[in-house]
Amino acid sequence: MREEEMVETDSFVMSQKGYEELKKKLEYLKTEKRKEVSEKIKQAIAFGDLSENAEYDEAKNEQAFLESEIARLEAELKHAKIIDENEVGVDKVNVGCSVVVKDIDRKKKFTFYITGRLESDPLSGKISWKSPVGSALMGHKKGDTVEVKVPKGTVKYKILEIRKG
Repeated sequence: MREEEMVETDSFVMSQKGYEELKKKLEYLKTEKRKEVSEKIKQAIAFGDLSENAEYDEAKNEQAFLESEIARLEAELKHAKIIDENEVGVDKVNVGCSVVVKDIDRKKKFTFYITGRLESDPLSGKISWKSPVGSALMGHKKGDTVEVKVPKGTVKYKILEIRKG
């Protein structure tokens, strides 16, 4: 996927694995979670007077949230742009690459998987290409040193390796 295409569809860029995970989550919400919330509503109705029934109000709020989450996931999946990791080059950092960097000041290595917004999970090393670190790394090559402005100042990363997925 060319960078110009990513700009238009940033919110929906994802790997095949991320797409499958989102589909799985949607299926869970539409089946098991809907049944669970429906049961909560039925139980709350059984308590009687709905005008002063906190359990009913809570269950209906949960149902509204669930339905909005289902609608959001359906829209994201419908408009998803899947990255074919087999076509991702490793000559420069791009979406779908894993990048091994060294923090020059702290002398620590990190591996980042560059993703679209929907797939990002910084705690597991998946960062959006639009995040401060992701956007700073985009387009750079092995051996390049990149400066990233972060809340605590500036971090310098040296790119040690770029690989698929």
